[in-house]
Order: sequence, then structure tokens, then C-alpha cells
Amino acid sequence: YVFSSFRRDAWQAWVEITPGSINDYPKGQTRLAQFRNPKKFDVSWDGYTADIPCWVRREDNGDFTVFAINCTHLGCPVRWFPASNLFMCPCHGGVYYEDGSVASGPPPRGLYEYEYQIRKDVLWVRGGQIPSLSESV
Repeated sequence: YVFSSFRRDAWQAWVEITPGSINDYPKGQTRLAQFRNPKKFDVSWDGYTADIPCWVRREDNGDFTVFAINCTHLGCPVRWFPASNLFMCPCHGGVYYEDGSVASGPPPRGLYEYEYQIRKDVLWVRGGQIPSLSESV
């Protein structure tokens, strides 16, 4: 228990996003993707709960942003609405701009972002991170 804080990153690992090819993400668009939780238990026990959804946004300049799907208010899953270029939370009306910053509603901060990297034209995310309010804004 005393040393558990030193092993904080033990659950984190780089995992490939599905779909993984950077060509699956057109510039200027946001797409739903997923990755497998790197901390695995018996497959029959984890099942689909180990598949973590995320929003992948590719900017016009080719950079990526990978957002957690959870609203920062109470954790409900946000949806992307391309017609308005907004993420919206159905639970309490939280709204976020395409860059993840708060547009309106009760969220205390912008959407959580995952670290990402590109390896041989494949998008990887640092899985196992648990979004929380303790992260810097």
C-alpha cells in the first residue's frame, strides 16, 4: 500500500488505436475509435469492457488530438456532432468545442486528452490513464 504511488504507471502502456492507420482519419474531421485497455485480465472476464472508446481529431495541419469520451462533469459519454463542430453531453447539457474546450454547461474543464504517438503511420495511445480532475487544465 505504501509504495503503490510509485507504481502508478504500471497499468499504462502504449496501445494501437482501432482503426490505427493515420489515413483512416481525414484532415479536419473527428472520428470515433477505440483501444484495448493494456491492463488485461482473463479475456472471458474482461470481455467488451476492456475496449475503451475515444474521439480522434485530425487537424488541418495533420496533428492529432485524442479525447476521452467522458464528459468532465459527471463522466457521461459525449457525442460528436459534425454539423455544428461540437461535442455534446446528453446528461446535463455540457458542450465542448472541437478542440475539447468548454463551450457551455456545467463541465468544470475541457475534455481529457490522451497522449498519442505515431509509429510507422499507425496511431498509438497511452492506454491505462484514468481521466480525473487532478490533471492540469
